[in-house]
Amino acid sequence: MAKDKPSKSVREKAAAARAEQQAKEKRRERTVRIIGAIGVIVAVVAIIGVAVFASRSDSGGGDVKPLPSPDPSLPVPTGVYDSTGEVPYGVPYGTAPATAPLLEIWEDFQCPACGSLEAVNGAGIQSLAQDGKVRLVWRPTAFLDNNLGNQSSALATAAWGCAIDAGKTAEYHDVIYANQPTVEGDGFTEEQLLGFAEEVGIAGVPLEQFNTCLTSGRYLGWAVNSTQAFYEAEVPGTPAGYLNGTQLDGAQLADQAGLEKLVADATQQ
Repeated sequence: MAKDKPSKSVREKAAAARAEQQAKEKRRERTVRIIGAIGVIVAVVAIIGVAVFASRSDSGGGDVKPLPSPDPSLPVPTGVYDSTGEVPYGVPYGTAPATAPLLEIWEDFQCPACGSLEAVNGAGIQSLAQDGKVRLVWRPTAFLDNNLGNQSSALATAAWGCAIDAGKTAEYHDVIYANQPTVEGDGFTEEQLLGFAEEVGIAGVPLEQFNTCLTSGRYLGWAVNSTQAFYEAEVPGTPAGYLNGTQLDGAQLADQAGLEKLVADATQQ
């Protein structure tokens, strides 16, 4: 039996329903395309962000090693004070007796002012320690790594620790400053730090041990711990000297005659 033809109102309702369904499909497709486009944009931004982060991490020589969290149990170089020492994480140098005045010098291997002090009076300061007039303790910090976006100060400090083990405390300390980059933030590469060891006369088995020490990051924990001590002591910046606890500014440290008098006065107290 033949079906009756739908009335005009029924046909209009059916057409309207089909139009609405088609509109819904178009909206759904448009939503899918928008979500897909957003996903692509997010992915691109993420890739760019990773690339920028990697680029920043590679600044200052391009050598990036995972830094440990501060931990007093991490190793320190031979002869360096540990967390319980008189000057925690400090590097003693010289021949002065325990009764001599104590001169602590905070420094960061990337610090231009520290480099200038070394050039002007580093030898004079060391001579006071070598002559037994003052107990010199170098106190390394890597606070500039955060400011400059690299790890060069920590790496240089760790390399210094390896050189201390090899008996080249002052020599390696000095060669780092002698080769401090002209542009602050360029930093040191691991290859440079390895080369400095040969430059100061580390050779043979000690050189092999130095290389292993540096590439393994053995003393990065020491660098981290000493930097934490720097923050906790609220040291205003580098270089910073403390003679028996009294702060000395860079000008006083750079003036050998004035520094000798300060040390002599402290000896008499």
